[in-house]
Formats: sequence, C-alpha cells, structure tokens
Amino acid sequence: QLQFVESGGGLVQPGGSLRLSCAASGYNFNSNSIGWFRQAPGKEREAVSCINSNRIANYIDSVKGRFTISRDNAKKTVSLQMDALKPEDTANYHCIVVGVCTSRGSSIWTPIGSWGQGTQVIVSS
Repeated sequence: QLQFVESGGGLVQPGGSLRLSCAASGYNFNSNSIGWFRQAPGKEREAVSCINSNRIANYIDSVKGRFTISRDNAKKTVSLQMDALKPEDTANYHCIVVGVCTSRGSSIWTPIGSWGQGTQVIVSS
C-alpha cells in the first residue's frame, strides 16, 4: 500500500501561487491513480484533482484553469501547482490513491488507504 508525505504548503496572498508535492513510498506507484483532496476548517473533505497512470488529469470546477496536477513516476511524486489562489482555497491538502480518476465527477474518486498529515495552505492578505 502506498503512503504519502505532503509538503509545500504555506501562507500566500490572494492571487499568489504555491506548488504542493507528495512523495510516495511503497509499491505500484506507476499503476495507481493519485488524487489531491482538501479539508477546510469545519467543512467536509473534498476532492480537488486526480491524475491516472496515463497522466490524464481531472479537476473540480472551482480549480479548473488555476490548478495543475502532474506526476513523476521515476521520483514517485505527484505535484499540484496552484495559481491565482483564492481565500476559499484555504485548507489542509492531502494526496492519496484513488480507485478511479475520471471526468465523470469527483464523487467517484474514491480514496483508498490512510490519510497522511497533509500540508496546510492559507490564502490571506
């Protein structure tokens, strides 16, 4: 089972950028779809983006055009480039294996495994 360590979060002003990264340990990284999820204080965790083994990416509507997910199979990492950040992007961000990564909706990007610590993103002036 893959385990992840997330990094790259921080405090940024609205309109700014951050690049999150998650490093995997374990087996079969290349064949798994990986998703980024976030949880804001007092809110349910929500899926943000995912990328499958063929590097096809999907996003929720609120981040399309602003966030870009990528993966480096040689390094076993998945990155999330976040541009034009908004206060509503403030959350703790996690990555995790997902069962499927399709364009049919984030509700079926089912997380598999255990959640890591995540990395905190705060967008504030």
